[in-house]
Amino acid sequence: MKRPFFALLFFSFFHCAFPQSSTNTQYFRDGFLDTLEQHTFNYFWNCVDPSTGLTPDRYPTKTFSSTAAIGFALTSYGIGAERKYVTRQAAAERVLTTIRYLYRLPQSDAMMGAAGYRGYFYHFLDLKTGTRFNRNIELSTIDTALLLAGVLFCQSYFDNEDPAEKEIRAYADSMFRRVDWKWLQARPPLISMGWFPDKGIHSSDWRGYDESMILHILALGSPTHAVDENTWSGYTKNFQWLSYFGQEFTSFGPLFGHHYSHAWIDFRGIRDAYMRQKGIDYFENSRRATLTHQSYAKSNPKKMNGYSEFMWGFTACDGPADETRTIGGVSRLFSTYCARGVSADWVNDDGTIAPTAAGGSVAFAPEICIPTLKNIRNRVPGVWSNYGFLDAYNLTYITDATPAGWIDRDYLGIDQGPIVLMIENLRSGLVWNVMKRNPYIVKGLQRAGFTGGWLDSIPQKK
Repeated sequence: MKRPFFALLFFSFFHCAFPQSSTNTQYFRDGFLDTLEQHTFNYFWNCVDPSTGLTPDRYPTKTFSSTAAIGFALTSYGIGAERKYVTRQAAAERVLTTIRYLYRLPQSDAMMGAAGYRGYFYHFLDLKTGTRFNRNIELSTIDTALLLAGVLFCQSYFDNEDPAEKEIRAYADSMFRRVDWKWLQARPPLISMGWFPDKGIHSSDWRGYDESMILHILALGSPTHAVDENTWSGYTKNFQWLSYFGQEFTSFGPLFGHHYSHAWIDFRGIRDAYMRQKGIDYFENSRRATLTHQSYAKSNPKKMNGYSEFMWGFTACDGPADETRTIGGVSRLFSTYCARGVSADWVNDDGTIAPTAAGGSVAFAPEICIPTLKNIRNRVPGVWSNYGFLDAYNLTYITDATPAGWIDRDYLGIDQGPIVLMIENLRSGLVWNVMKRNPYIVKGLQRAGFTGGWLDSIPQKK
C-alpha cells in the first residue's frame, strides 16, 4: 500500500534526522565500538601537529603528511566534539588552525616550494613546510577531494556565531571555491588523476567504479568551476556489474573504494540513472561487496593462515615484504604497501588482512563487521594498541623473525579515518546528516542525477 505524500515526507525526515534505531543501539551495548572509536580518534588528536594541523600519513614512523588523511582528521574533530572526547571549542580551534594553515600555503606551478596549484593539493606534504614532499609527488585530484570533504564537513558542522566558527566557514568556502575542476578535464568528460609541474596532466583518468565518486560530486557541485553534467555519465559508463559469491553489484576489489565516498555521503535511498536501472543504491552495493569479502575468506582458495568467517578484510594497506617466499611448501608472493582486494574481475591476496576493511564497512554490514573486528583483536596478539588497530597483519608470512606471522608497526591515517567516521555513522548518522546540509554536496548530487530518499525533500539547485 502506498503511503500518503505527507506520511512519506515525515518518514523521510525522521529517518534522515534520527537514523539511530534500536537495531543500531544493540551494537554499542558492550562498549567495544565506543572504545574503538575513541582510541582511533586519538590517533588524529594526538599525532597531528597542533600548530599546523598536518596529519601524518603514518605513525609512529614519521614520513610525510597525507592530504587525504587531513580530510579524515578534520571530520574526526567534529565527531570528537559530539562524543565529548574534546570540547567543541578545542575542536574548532584545531580545525581553524588546520584550514587557515592550508589555505595560506603557497599555490604555484613551481617544482618545489608550493603545497598545490589552482586550488588542488599535492598527494603528500612535507611535515615541516607543508609543501610538496618531493619531485615525484603528483598534484592529486582524489586526495584534494578527500581533504575538501573534511573541509566542507567542518563548514557545515561548525555553524555557531562564535568568531572561530565563523572563520572556519569563511576559509572552507574560499578553499572550495578556488579549485579549478575544469582544468584537469584534459579528456572530457573524464577527470584526470592529477598533474605534475614538469610532465603536465596525468595520463590516467578516473573511469569505472572506485573511491572517486566524491571527487565527481564535488566537481559537479562547485559554484565557480563546475564540470558539465555529462561528467557523471562519463564516469559511470565503465562501471562493471558482476556476480561474485552469489552477490550482484558494481565491482571494485579493495574495500576502500566502497568506503571513502560513503564516509561522508549517505547513499541510502538515493539513486542516479545507473543505480535506478540496477534497482539498488550505492549503499547496498557496498554492503554486497563487504559480504563477498567474508565469503572469500570462508572459501580461502589460496589456503592462507587465519582466514575464517570472522577473520577477513582486503583493501589498500601495509604488508610484510616485497619478496617471494616458500612457506609450507608453497611459493607465495608478498608485498609491502599495495592495494589488496577480491572481486569477480580482480584478486590480489597475499594473506594480509587490514582491520580498516571491516571497520570502514561497519555501517554497511554491522552483523558481520563487528564480530570480525572483535575476533581480530582477540585472536591476533599485538594488533591492538594505543590508537586502536595497527594497520595490518599477515599470519601466513612465517619467518624466523615472525614465527607467529607479521604484524604492522604503524597506523595509517587514511585507514584510521574510515573506522572513526563509519562507526559514528552507524551510531548516529552524524557525518551523513551534517553533509546533507552542505549546499555544495547537495548540488553535486543533484547535478549527477541523484533522486529519491532524503534528497527529494531538498529543492533543486541549478
